[in-house]
Amino acid sequence: MADPVGLIGSGGVNPLQGAGAGQRKIEKADPSGPSFRDVFLDTLREADKLQQDATQAVEDLTTGRRNDPEGVILAAQKAETAFKMIQTLRNKVMQAYDEIKQMRV
Repeated sequence: MADPVGLIGSGGVNPLQGAGAGQRKIEKADPSGPSFRDVFLDTLREADKLQQDATQAVEDLTTGRRNDPEGVILAAQKAETAFKMIQTLRNKVMQAYDEIKQMRV
């Protein structure tokens, strides 16, 4: 019978390979890359800067130093989106922590 999906391969089925022969090796993370902590802190700093920019834009608009309400609205929406992203990330981290905490060893 032909193998239309290509599951058997060119060498045929080898019963000596064992059950895990077709599985890929798990690659370890590159330790030289940035850590989760560094990425998370950078994201927090960026969200904080966006919030400060939005606050400054509102102050400039109300004092008359700025005359573009569209830019102020855009800055506020960017800050809100960044805050929601941080909040979602926090919730996912807490959910993962709770799952790890409930694991039996």
